[in-house]
Amino acid sequence: MNFEDLIQDVYQKIKEIDDKGNLASYIPELKNVDSESFGVHISTIDNFNFGVGNCYEKFSIQSIAKVFALSLAYSILGEKLWERVKVEPSGTAFNSLIQLEVENGIPRNPFINAGALVVSDILLSNLNNPKEDFLNFVKSLSNCSEICYSNRIATSEKNVGYRNVALCNFIKAFGNIKNKPSDVLDFYFNLCSLETNCEELSKLFLFLANDGFTLEDNKQILTKSQAKRINALMQTCGFYDESGEFAFKVGLPGKSGVGGGIVAVHPKQYTIAVWSPKLNEKGNSYKGMRFLEEFTTKSELSIF
Repeated sequence: MNFEDLIQDVYQKIKEIDDKGNLASYIPELKNVDSESFGVHISTIDNFNFGVGNCYEKFSIQSIAKVFALSLAYSILGEKLWERVKVEPSGTAFNSLIQLEVENGIPRNPFINAGALVVSDILLSNLNNPKEDFLNFVKSLSNCSEICYSNRIATSEKNVGYRNVALCNFIKAFGNIKNKPSDVLDFYFNLCSLETNCEELSKLFLFLANDGFTLEDNKQILTKSQAKRINALMQTCGFYDESGEFAFKVGLPGKSGVGGGIVAVHPKQYTIAVWSPKLNEKGNSYKGMRFLEEFTTKSELSIF
């Protein structure tokens, strides 16, 4: 497969389409990015790397960071993790409170905001220096030393994060948050503020294409079974209530963020990261979704 020519061709095609999306407006700082930015980078498990467009420009990965938080929590707790958070698609918006009421404060999956808050609580209880330890964990996935939190974006999210405050306190009322809600929220807002570029992001996710082992130093992050289950969760829950559409059109496990990033994993072959800030009505990158659909269709490389 000539990935270089294929990515160039698909990139140029998608670059020219009318972008019907809009920038995320509910986080003020995310409105300040260049709406025309568009980058793609692929990394394969046999060490091929190629990128086009704005693939080396940093952006806020937002909910994509939930995969890193889940992976670290899973490596610590093992199967006990699923006593605190379920593994089913939600079918509701990523910040919905509805299901928590009838399901006794146990979030439907770890990628909706409620689930990520519970995962954040777990990490707070198990890490000595939570923010520092989590950042070092992310960096260790691909020796990406340039990754950091954005105080500017974290502060912007804290200033408007009323719904997340409500979610966290609601879960606390059911006993599924063990730490102070203010501490959980601070950690959560910071993990969502992580900034990477497409190249870094595609490399960071390679351990999920490589049976839980990092590619560069063969360090085990997860067992093969755990990596399979993280990929399964991304397949079924990685795009909130558009997860079925992504599975249908793209056919890969993946995770999106409202910063406009999407990363997709083809187990045992590659990871690919796309960034285009304008979002569709479901909160996923409009051009990112279109690019990945065209890419897997033309390459005929997907898990379905």
